[in-house]
Amino acid sequence: MSTIKIFKDSEANSIFIEDANGSQFLNSLQAYISQSNLVFISDLAKQIDIVSNAVHTDFIDNNDNPYVGDATSICNQLNAIFQSSGTPTNNVPVITSPLGINLTEGETLNYELTSDYGVGYEWDFSSVSGIVNVEGNDRKIIGGSSLAAGIYNIPVKVINYNGEDSEVIVLTIANPPFANTKSINFVQNDYLDATASILSSVLGRSGNGSGTSDAWTISLYFKLGTHTGGSKQTLLYFGDSDHNNGGHIWIYYKGSEQALYFEYGSSNNYLRFKTPSSTLSVGSWHSIILTYNGGQTGSSSGSINNYYSRFGLWIDGVSINTTNSNNNYGWSSGIDSDLFRIGKRGSGNDWLKNNCRVDELAIFNSDEGANVSNIYNNGVPFDLSTLASKPKHWIRMGDGDTYPNLQDSGTEANCVFVMNSMTSADIVNDVP
Repeated sequence: MSTIKIFKDSEANSIFIEDANGSQFLNSLQAYISQSNLVFISDLAKQIDIVSNAVHTDFIDNNDNPYVGDATSICNQLNAIFQSSGTPTNNVPVITSPLGINLTEGETLNYELTSDYGVGYEWDFSSVSGIVNVEGNDRKIIGGSSLAAGIYNIPVKVINYNGEDSEVIVLTIANPPFANTKSINFVQNDYLDATASILSSVLGRSGNGSGTSDAWTISLYFKLGTHTGGSKQTLLYFGDSDHNNGGHIWIYYKGSEQALYFEYGSSNNYLRFKTPSSTLSVGSWHSIILTYNGGQTGSSSGSINNYYSRFGLWIDGVSINTTNSNNNYGWSSGIDSDLFRIGKRGSGNDWLKNNCRVDELAIFNSDEGANVSNIYNNGVPFDLSTLASKPKHWIRMGDGDTYPNLQDSGTEANCVFVMNSMTSADIVNDVP
């Protein structure tokens, strides 16, 4: 004996039928019996019998309980169910579930479409990735955890034999709440390395400064370790692999003078800026913001002060009066994109050491000197993507990262730093 399961799905407002041929949701049905008391079920819209010559004792409900009664009684019970779920000429489907879904980036969608008098369901997932129907239930969709923040439209159509209802489900993915919980710790021989050519149009240049198109801003947080004496310690190096003869951007701390330095140019031709001693205190986090307006930086002794003025340095939101020096009146050539490192100078050493720490490195392709207070934010790191002028590259230094790669959260999002001579333990829970 084969059974035929029939019941009304209240959420779909449709009839569920399952027999030896499989299962389906239907509507516009009618049951009748033959002279020999065999039960037939007709699809009135298609004018075909979908159940034929069934014995009345073969019918069960959604709990697998048999319908009770003789053939006539069971036929009437079935028609009572069918009548409440639509007719061939009335009750067009209407979507009743919300047409808006709100998620946070990384969350998984779990949505069920409901409707009145719906029989068939059609989805268009072409504009979204990772969203699929739940197997066996065309009304449910799941997935979407890989979707970036933004607004996505998902067209959907509910159909029965009387018509259809077409709507668009608007899926809004919000950025996760900002949290700064990690930084990178450095000891001797540790450094971060990225593909410098990615920033050739941001920190690089081809000649002696062409104006605003060559401008940039570097922002980071730095915590000086226990070491206060000895050699230079590199915070950031960008430029030529030939440190002595090639152009570079070099930010370093000189422990013997307890001063922060910035050098622009080569070892032979440079502009050099030095902060007062003890501007950075051991064991404390400091915001460092360095700007360049893109102007000319060298070749004439009479213009040396103009060259110095191309740059601005702020520590903890305060403009620093630096001691400036030069060799051969500055640097008039390009800045090649050979190396981009944190914690190590070019092909040399000059390591960060003794538990120095770096956090929230951001690089803008513009002079943000007028917006320093917004970037500094009273020393509280925040979501830099909310700025009117957003960073091209933004390395969170641990937050959202998986060792050994540190991802880019800037608008370009393509500069990945690799941790060298380090372990996952160098991603630490110490932040400004």
